Amino acid sequence: MSAVPEHTTGQFDPQRPDTNGPAGNEDYPGLAGEYEDCRHVAADGLSVWATAQSTGPVQRRGRYVPESVKHPARMLPAIAAHAIAAYTEPGDLVLDPMCGIGTTLVEAVHAGRDAFGIEYEPQWSNIADANIRHAHDQGATGCASVIRGDATRLMSLVPKALTGQVALVVTSPPYGPTVHGLVRPGADGVVKYDDRYNDGEDKGNLAYRDLTGLTDGFAEILRGCATLLRPGGAVVVTARPWRKRGELVDLPSAVIAAGLRAGLVPTERCVALLAAVRDGHLVARPSFFQLQQVRKARSSGVPMHLIAHEDVLIFAKTRTPEGGSGVVA
Repeated sequence: MSAVPEHTTGQFDPQRPDTNGPAGNEDYPGLAGEYEDCRHVAADGLSVWATAQSTGPVQRRGRYVPESVKHPARMLPAIAAHAIAAYTEPGDLVLDPMCGIGTTLVEAVHAGRDAFGIEYEPQWSNIADANIRHAHDQGATGCASVIRGDATRLMSLVPKALTGQVALVVTSPPYGPTVHGLVRPGADGVVKYDDRYNDGEDKGNLAYRDLTGLTDGFAEILRGCATLLRPGGAVVVTARPWRKRGELVDLPSAVIAAGLRAGLVPTERCVALLAAVRDGHLVARPSFFQLQQVRKARSSGVPMHLIAHEDVLIFAKTRTPEGGSGVVA
């Protein structure tokens, strides 16, 4: 995608953990020794991905089937495309264990990579299948498929032959209706819709768990990803915090903690812009709910600002005890 610049990295500093979130505990600093052999970047290396130079609808227009808009938590295609270009080569295998409508899979096959995804909800896996077919109709050369099932049981869903074969995992944990959804005018004002991952009857979806339950489930997913990841492979997770009753819910730190529990090592922490860059300034692309929350907060004296980015947390696989002291493979 022309809006995505050349890949640059941001080094993850284990000596300066986020002590305000779930990862900020006594176990975290002790892992610093495991980072000594991690990939390093120049001091002036950038960590900002300019992934919103065009809006989400513009990025998806013609590239995805119209039904894709119904999903409440669509990853920006440019984020997936950037990660795939940065961390893989043509012919590599890409995984999204919570693939939704298949954004990661579509961008992978367009880039000449093979891909597979796991999706719990049939309505989204059906749309993902349609998006893959649409990509092939447009000339995409990679192969992709969607497996229906619970990604917390990843290794029971995936053929054992894929163990150690995945070059890149790209995914994002669910946020639930607090963050996502679409709006339309109604008789009593603005009505929110398409803000749930299903009809609300099946609570097996991680989106219906509290933060602790979400983190535990995501750690299980990442543990399966670590098993499938090849040496030198990467796991890329996008996440952003949100506010609930005025309190900050620090999801990025929770994701770091989940990755550590899954046996992964954080190697980079980057920023994927949700705002465009124009003449040296950020042009926000907020949702209706973000604008509403910010206006309410400011009217009550809370200096809240619009969200302009998502954290991009990059993990690597560690060696087994036989292979060394747990440093990055």
